[in-house]
Amino acid sequence: MILTALLVLLVLLVLSIPVAATLIVLGLFLDEFFSPFPLARAMGDVIWSASDSFLLIAIPLFILLGEILVRTGIAKGTYRALESWLSWLPGGLLHANIGTATLFSATSGSSVATAATIGTVAIPQGKEMNYDPRLFTGSIAAGGTLGIMIPPSINLIVYGFLTETSIPQLFAAGLVPGLLLAVLFMAGTALICMWRPSLGGPSSSHSWSERVSGLRHLLPVLILFGVVVGSIYAGWATPTEAASLGVIGALLIALFMRKLSLSIIVEALDGTMRTTGMIMLIIIASYFLNFVLASTGVTRELTAFLEAAGLGPYATLMLVIALYIVLGFFIETLSLMVITIPIVAPIVIGMGFDPVWFGILLILLIEMALITPPVGLNLYVVQGVRQGGSFNDVMVGAMPYVGFMFLMAILLILFPSLAMFLPGVLG
Repeated sequence: MILTALLVLLVLLVLSIPVAATLIVLGLFLDEFFSPFPLARAMGDVIWSASDSFLLIAIPLFILLGEILVRTGIAKGTYRALESWLSWLPGGLLHANIGTATLFSATSGSSVATAATIGTVAIPQGKEMNYDPRLFTGSIAAGGTLGIMIPPSINLIVYGFLTETSIPQLFAAGLVPGLLLAVLFMAGTALICMWRPSLGGPSSSHSWSERVSGLRHLLPVLILFGVVVGSIYAGWATPTEAASLGVIGALLIALFMRKLSLSIIVEALDGTMRTTGMIMLIIIASYFLNFVLASTGVTRELTAFLEAAGLGPYATLMLVIALYIVLGFFIETLSLMVITIPIVAPIVIGMGFDPVWFGILLILLIEMALITPPVGLNLYVVQGVRQGGSFNDVMVGAMPYVGFMFLMAILLILFPSLAMFLPGVLG
């Protein structure tokens, strides 16, 4: 049954059928041929139970927050400020790409929004200064992946919802690994550019007065991060309430900066509805598929297979990591999460691994999938923003950052406290 389900899933994906429809069709197929009961009759109840959750309201709110920041151009000021502080390093603007992506990740919660925003701001400047397009675009695509690790993260919310894990604990656990990964990106970029200066660009220095005056452009992002994440950890707000506070804060900041207009609000709401509709359809469809998988015994078969293999906890974990790396080549990241988490997470957690720690490791593997071809979503986003040039440039430029992510995964396995330190301190 497992092989049949995988084969049908791959065929539907190859046919380019929308992901939500693919999941529903697969569920109906398994129901028809492998279930003695008409599971489709429970579809209404399953869909209602999947969508009737207060926690899921945080998803459109965080998307709206990111849309407002994108549409109002707040990220442009952030990029200029970080350029004045970081462009002296080997690689020049590449570090501004990563640094701005890190800050923007702390408010948008979306890797796609982060990559698109930084790309729009940075690519014209990179072309003007004759940067090599490979590493330059690769740094933007990789920096965008930080949007699903550094809180607030939509993907962490989805993981918490599917595994019933504390969202505040996940947010706390993602902060240190996310910042450490950004440092690895910058250190690795500097080493590459010291080895091959032609892959980087000219380093530039700015006066201290320019740097200090530019700090004011960082205030909007830092204020929003403090409002959203600070209100959660202070116990003043749930993730959903914190997201609404972030939206209000973004609107007030844009209004104060005189960058808010009716057309921007309409565009932000339109983008939010489109993205939210896609995400919710996938979540609802995956909930039905997971119900069918559990009812038909696929989950039990997979668990029995792993137990019969006689693998220890870490060998099983290595198998799971290999599975996600391979599937990440072919399946879009959110779809990969909702398809696999209900099956894989209980097995891994049942072997003694902490669900919060495993959530951060899984998100790191999902980050790899965002920049590995042929389905690496951030690669296409950056290429789309470029509006020209070879797609191979973006793919080749992102490959070193895949290596840095793999190194981060090793560090996370060897030192689980990297993820578990802050949740332990914050309780």
